[in-house]
Amino acid sequence: MANFWQTKTLAQMSTEEWELLCDGCAKCCLVKLEDYDSGEIFHTNVTCELLDTESCRCSDYEGRHNIVDDCIQLDQKNIISLGWLPQSCSYRLIADGKPLPEWHHLLTGSRETLHGYGASLQGKVVSELNIHDDDIEDHIIQWVD
Repeated sequence: MANFWQTKTLAQMSTEEWELLCDGCAKCCLVKLEDYDSGEIFHTNVTCELLDTESCRCSDYEGRHNIVDDCIQLDQKNIISLGWLPQSCSYRLIADGKPLPEWHHLLTGSRETLHGYGASLQGKVVSELNIHDDDIEDHIIQWVD
């Protein structure tokens, strides 16, 4: 029998299925800088203040929008338009009709597998709590999916 991500579009998924599909890489929690003249987005190795950089999970997922003004709620409507999401993002993969990566927890049964594959931010980032705002530009990095 096929799994929900193989039979449903993103728009057809329930809230529970949508949340389960998230691979937990935390790449959407990176601080991004935008060049206001060109609109170009620059990624950093700095994460949102709420991200637990070890587990790659939000420390206040339910209350995050009340704490972080620019936290973006990923949903079925905006997922396609967010060009800064990595090519490895499970939402993007399913939207493009591609399979989940072999390390995805829905395939392996463990949310830890992605860390072993190096697919998460674990060990690669610093929290914005440890970086002065004036120094964020020094943390621009080119991520490889």
